[in-house]
Amino acid sequence: MQQSPDTQRSSDPSRRRALLDLIDSAIDRSRSAGRNDLTDRLTAARTKVSDPRLRVVVVGGLNQGKSRFVNALLGLEVCSVGDDETTAVATLVQHGHEPSAELVPSGSAPRIPVPFDDLQQVAPRSAGRDVDRLEVSVPSPLLADGLVFVDTPGVGGHGNPHTAATLTLLATADAVFVVSDASQEFTAPEMSFLRQVQTLCPASAVLVTKTDVYPHWRAIVDADREHLQRAGLDLPLLPVSSLLREYALRTEDASLHRESGFDAIYDFLREQVVARNADSARLSVAHDVKTVVDHLALGCESELAALRDPESGNAAIEDLNRARAATEALRTRAARWQITLSDGIADLAADIDHDLRDRLRTVTRDAEASVDECDPGKEWPRLGQWLAEQVAESVGDNFVWAHERAEALAGKVAEHFALDDDSLPSLHLGDLSRLLEPVENLSDLESGRIGIGQKVLVGMKGSYGGVLMFGLVTTLMGMALVNPISVGAGVVLGTKAYRDDKQVRLTKRRADAKNAIRKFTDDVSFQVGKESKDRLRLIQRQLRDHFTEIAEQTLRSLDESLDAARQAATVQEQERRRRIGELDMQVAELGRLRSRAAELAGVQA
Repeated sequence: MQQSPDTQRSSDPSRRRALLDLIDSAIDRSRSAGRNDLTDRLTAARTKVSDPRLRVVVVGGLNQGKSRFVNALLGLEVCSVGDDETTAVATLVQHGHEPSAELVPSGSAPRIPVPFDDLQQVAPRSAGRDVDRLEVSVPSPLLADGLVFVDTPGVGGHGNPHTAATLTLLATADAVFVVSDASQEFTAPEMSFLRQVQTLCPASAVLVTKTDVYPHWRAIVDADREHLQRAGLDLPLLPVSSLLREYALRTEDASLHRESGFDAIYDFLREQVVARNADSARLSVAHDVKTVVDHLALGCESELAALRDPESGNAAIEDLNRARAATEALRTRAARWQITLSDGIADLAADIDHDLRDRLRTVTRDAEASVDECDPGKEWPRLGQWLAEQVAESVGDNFVWAHERAEALAGKVAEHFALDDDSLPSLHLGDLSRLLEPVENLSDLESGRIGIGQKVLVGMKGSYGGVLMFGLVTTLMGMALVNPISVGAGVVLGTKAYRDDKQVRLTKRRADAKNAIRKFTDDVSFQVGKESKDRLRLIQRQLRDHFTEIAEQTLRSLDESLDAARQAATVQEQERRRRIGELDMQVAELGRLRSRAAELAGVQA
C-alpha cells in the first residue's frame, strides 16, 4: 500500500514550465526596455511559481489529536504526541532530502540544531531564548509536491495563550484543518473559532478525530454537521482515525486505510488546496504579465503612432500629457487615494477600538452577573476558564473583523486606480504570538471555606452578648447568670452572627471577584488595543507603499512614452522606416505575450 495517495498538482511540470517560460519572456522584454521596476515585479512572480509551497495549518483545542494526525498523514514520527500539552511551539514540517530539525528563535538570533531523535522534548525556551517555531525537514512523497504542514499548540483562553498566534498563521495559510475529537459535539467556543477560521482561510475543513476510541462517533458527526448548517458554515466534515492509519501503514492493509478516512483528506488536499492554488497562481501570473506588457506597449505604440502619422502623434502626445498629469496627482500626499487611505485607517482604528471595548464590556457584565448568582470562591476555577474563553473569543472576533475591514479598505483605495482584486497586496498583520503575554493572569480568590475552630469562634462572639444580656435579666428573677433562657438566646444570636459573617464574607468575595474580572479585562483591552493600533499602522504603510509603487510605474511608462513620441517627430525618413519595422516587431511580440497571458487567464485577449 502506498504511503499516501497521489496528490500531484493540476499544474504538472509542463504547466509550471509554461508559466515560467511566459514570465521569462516578459522579463526579457522588460530588461531590454530598461524597466528594472517591472523586472523586479516579474522576478517576484517567478519566485512564487518556481517554489510554490503551500502551508497547511492544523489547529484545534488541547488533546484533540493534531500531532498524531500529522504523523499519521506523513507516516513519520515528527510531532510530539502525549496525554498532556506536548506541542509547546508551532512545528513546521517540510520536505528535505535528509531528516533534520532546528529551532527558530525570536528575532534575528541564530537557529539552534536539534537532534532528530530529541523532537519529543522540544521546549518553548532554549538557551534562555524564546522560540518561535520548530522546523523539521523529512523526505516524504506528500511533502515533495510543495505541501508544508504546520502543527500548532492547542488554542484556548488566556491560560493557554496560543489563540492569537494561531490566528496570525491562519491569515496567511493556504489551507486549514480544524481538529476536534469525537468525544462530544462542537462547543460554543469551537463554533466561534470555526467562524473565525472560515473568514480568514476559505480553504478549510473540520477533522473529527479518534473515531477508533468512541463507538458513537457517527452520532457526533451528524450532530456536528447540524451545528455547522445552523451556523451557516460551509465546511467539509471529515471523520478520521490516526491510529487506524498508522496500523494500516505498518501492516500494509488497504481495508484499514479506507476505514481510517484518510482518502478524504488526500482528496481535499488535491482538489481544494493544490488545484485551487494552481488556478490562483495561473491567474496571478497572467495578471502580472498583462500589466507589464501594457506598460511596455504604451511606449512602443505611442512612438509608432508618431512615426506613422505625425498629426495623430501630436494628438497622442496631448493624451499622454493629460494622463501624466493625472498620474502625477496620484503621487502627491493630497491625492484622493491618500486621503481615502488616511481617513479609512483613522475610522478603522476608532471602530476596532470601540468594537473591542464593547465586546469586553459585554463579557465583563456577563461575568459579574454570574458572580452575583453563585459563590465565586467555590466557582472561581470554572468562572476563570469561562472568562478566558470569552475573552479569547472576543479578541479573535475583533481580529477577524479588523482583517475584513482592512481588506475592504484596500479595495476602496484601489478604486482610485481602476484596479481589480488581483492588484491588491497581501496584508501582513505582524506577529501576534505574544499578544497577551504582558497581561497578568486572573488573580486568585479566597475559597471562602473556614475551619471548625473559626466557625465556633464566630458563633461564640455572637452568642456572648446574648448570654450576658438575657442572663442579667433573668438574675432579677432569681435565676443564675447561665440558665436555659440565656443559653437559648446565646445559641440564637450566635447562629445569626455566623450567618451574618458568612454573608459579609460572600459579599466581599463577590466584590473581589468583580474587581479581579475588571482588572483582567482592562489589561486585555489595553494590550490588544495597542497591538491593534500597531497593526493598522503596518497595514497603512503596506497599502501606501504598494499604491505609490503602482503610481510610479505608471508615471515612468508615461514619461518614456512621451520622450519616444517627441523624438519620433525629428527622425529622418530612412531612420523612420527602420524604426517602424523594429516597433512593429516589438508590438507584435508584446501582443503574443498578451495573448498567452489571456489564454492562461481563460479570457479573450
